[in-house]
Amino acid sequence: MTEYFEVLDRDGAARRGELRLEDPQRTPGLADDVVEDAGSAWIAERDRPAGDESVVTVLPNRAMPSGTPDRVQDAFATDYPDVEFPSAAVVSPRTAEDVGADVYVLSGAPGIVGHGAAFVDAIVEMKRAIPDDAALYLPGVATPANVATLVYAGVDLVDATGAIVEGTRGTYLTTEGEYDLDDLDELPCSCSACAVGIDSFDREACAEHNRNVLAAELARVRRRIRDGRLRDYVEGQARHVAWLTAAFRELDGEWTYLEERTPVYRDDLLLSASEDTLHRVEIQRYANRVTSRFERRLTDVPLLLVPCSAKKPYSDSQSHRQFQEAARYRAHVVSMTSPIGVVPQELELTYPAQHYDSVVTGRWSAGEIEMVADVLSAYLDRTDYPRIVAHLPEHGYRDVVERAVADRDLPVQYTVGDHPTTDESLSNLQAALEGERTIRVQERERATLAAVADHHLGAGAADALFSDVTMRGRYPKLQAISTDGEQLAALVPSYGTISLTLAGARRWAEGPVPTKTVRIDDFIPHGSVLAPGIVDADPAIREGDEVVVEGPSAFGVGRAAAHGRALAESTRGVAVDVRHVTER
Repeated sequence: MTEYFEVLDRDGAARRGELRLEDPQRTPGLADDVVEDAGSAWIAERDRPAGDESVVTVLPNRAMPSGTPDRVQDAFATDYPDVEFPSAAVVSPRTAEDVGADVYVLSGAPGIVGHGAAFVDAIVEMKRAIPDDAALYLPGVATPANVATLVYAGVDLVDATGAIVEGTRGTYLTTEGEYDLDDLDELPCSCSACAVGIDSFDREACAEHNRNVLAAELARVRRRIRDGRLRDYVEGQARHVAWLTAAFRELDGEWTYLEERTPVYRDDLLLSASEDTLHRVEIQRYANRVTSRFERRLTDVPLLLVPCSAKKPYSDSQSHRQFQEAARYRAHVVSMTSPIGVVPQELELTYPAQHYDSVVTGRWSAGEIEMVADVLSAYLDRTDYPRIVAHLPEHGYRDVVERAVADRDLPVQYTVGDHPTTDESLSNLQAALEGERTIRVQERERATLAAVADHHLGAGAADALFSDVTMRGRYPKLQAISTDGEQLAALVPSYGTISLTLAGARRWAEGPVPTKTVRIDDFIPHGSVLAPGIVDADPAIREGDEVVVEGPSAFGVGRAAAHGRALAESTRGVAVDVRHVTER
């Protein structure tokens, strides 16, 4: 059980936290001060014999956790001074396990940093073996250029040792790379060490500069984590060094590791600035759910494919209003977009469909065409439209449609001439849908709430929860009301999520769709459930998920503040923001 480390914010695998010292240490940060305070009690990685993979653990004045392996207990033979500081376990990926430490120090870190695949393999293996609420420390390897990627992968603590050594050798480090001090004719930095000017700048000042820049980069990374924007930063930052780009892309291949730690929605915009964005968890998760959970409830009408718009949600844009005026609600509208793929109108509010910004050039890359075509094809596999009306520009969009329908007996009618919003194109769209039935407002609103429920709670959730409901409110402020007048759920327009009442949560818990449940001890929560009160949590829970809270004395519903494994293992912090609760 950790006593000194607490996670405050999460951004994928990256965390912002705090080591509870007399002077609290923010993480991700430099461990130099922690090690200095601990004196000889923290085992220095550089003092370990080459090839030594034994577990060395320091737990000062603390009882060893039950079940601690014998080989770990042997490490407690030395008496350490009566000091208050986090415990540390020095382990390798092969020997890593939960030994009750606050911090786990990765043995042999210099041997993996510089090799993308080896680095990712080691970090992922370590993080799966140690408790979620323990800090991971990589000693001797951090530079201003690589530390953002280290943190993005899941590292909490680094030190300035390597950066300082490089400075004493005359290597001037920046966030973009490094320079030989003798080759600089001016100093591209305004830190305190560089303020002396190039003529007085020596290797001692260079070492100080390197530490300053590393500390400043860590502060920048902490801010990015707090904002939920570290991925956007790393997509650009990693490109300055080849092995970092490789590591960043290898991490995208670790779907299970990253998806577990990625929230279901964020407060800030997702920036799509490169093809790497196509591999983001948020993008892939949305596409996976659209192609595995979405049920077409607006039947007996054609599919109307339209281009995305810069304004979000799409239906608020001038172009989409023109499309609907021409279509007169006689087709099921699905928007096509890079990087997301396809967005049924029912899910246009659901993160990240109304929370992204992309670089618009008017040209689709081969990777974008392939990705969106694959999503559209998978979507068509799940749905059964009589035909497609494609109100799309020629370049890029039509390539996607032609790929997706190449092996299908599905008629496609294109309606755009020069541009989707010209009078001629809109007239073509209106004519193409002449004679189709009109989809009623109530039908569209029921389909919207059902699609959001399936997307967030699981396939089939809407049928189990809302088969007998009536609708109240107008889009986007929709509510599901039971036959006896009780509210079951509401649409949350800001993120396109579902918010359950206690009655709705009971239906979920008692129905056939798997419930995401957090089990708590014998108490009645008020406002929030803190981590120490949790007995167990469903591993399928993701940060931001709607969850049922159950205990011997209470039943409630709320939002998860972390993923399931973190909820089950953490010993500090808020675990669930409880919305409604009742005594059993």
